[in-house]
Amino acid sequence: MINDNNSNMDRTQRTVRPQQLQKEKVLQHEDQPMQQQQQQAGGKVCPFCGTVNDPEAMFCAQCGQPISKASCPHCGAEIDPDADYCETCHHYIRKDVCSFCGAHLSGNEAYCPECGSPRGGLVCPTCHTLNEFSFCKKCGTALTEEARMMVKELQKNPDYQNLMEIVQDFAKLENALPYNSERDIIREQMNIKLRERVLTLLAQDEGIENPVISKPESKRMTKEELEEQRAAKIRMLSAILDKLAVPTTTSPAKARNFAMASKPVGVRLAWVCNFKHAMHSSPCGCAKPQMGGKWVVLGKNNNAEIKDDK
Repeated sequence: MINDNNSNMDRTQRTVRPQQLQKEKVLQHEDQPMQQQQQQAGGKVCPFCGTVNDPEAMFCAQCGQPISKASCPHCGAEIDPDADYCETCHHYIRKDVCSFCGAHLSGNEAYCPECGSPRGGLVCPTCHTLNEFSFCKKCGTALTEEARMMVKELQKNPDYQNLMEIVQDFAKLENALPYNSERDIIREQMNIKLRERVLTLLAQDEGIENPVISKPESKRMTKEELEEQRAAKIRMLSAILDKLAVPTTTSPAKARNFAMASKPVGVRLAWVCNFKHAMHSSPCGCAKPQMGGKWVVLGKNNNAEIKDDK
């Protein structure tokens, strides 16, 4: 009897044990995602490579990409951790980097040891605007020696020289007065004939029997002709501005300085950044100009919204 009971118990254990092992494996498999979630909850998961970082990490320890947001010390707005400028309150926020040249600062200097610029900013001698960067954000005047040298060097660039010639032609078209009606054309033709008659009479009074009166070159055109020429100049300007676009770099200060030095005077432009593809009045209003960007032609009649205009 005892042997029979032992045999039945052995058979029962052989039957139940595999079932328990299978059940334990299933439970263990179900616990794995929960363990991963608990691990992720304790740290920050990089959206670029999936690495779990420390909860207070700002950048991924594996790929170096920003994985968190920071706050502006002036207004508290959420900003990228590698941004040096707050687009909400329009303040430069880095205390360890010179906003004028990008040199490292210990945080206590009144002037940058590299370029000598004051930490409190420079007042533009042209429009009296207080600036935190090497070029005036309002009128574009070069404020530092490095900025002035950069402008001089860029003026030797053939693309920049060609750009300025096209800008002058475009400015004339912007100020041109087109014919508004057929009556304007007839009136101008009458004025040309009146001028020719007056000059002929004056010449005859001086003894010239058959004077040759040159016809003035009329620069007026119809609205359609004017728009066609403006569009052609804008295409030419855009092509050169693409050549002078700011490439990706590591220094926001260098990116801003190059962009401002290459900005042509005499035409309304906007800066389109690669950071948010937003339209700024200049790279001085962009939080991350080091990602690159370029100038685009607006013209005086364009109502496109500029992000950092107050």
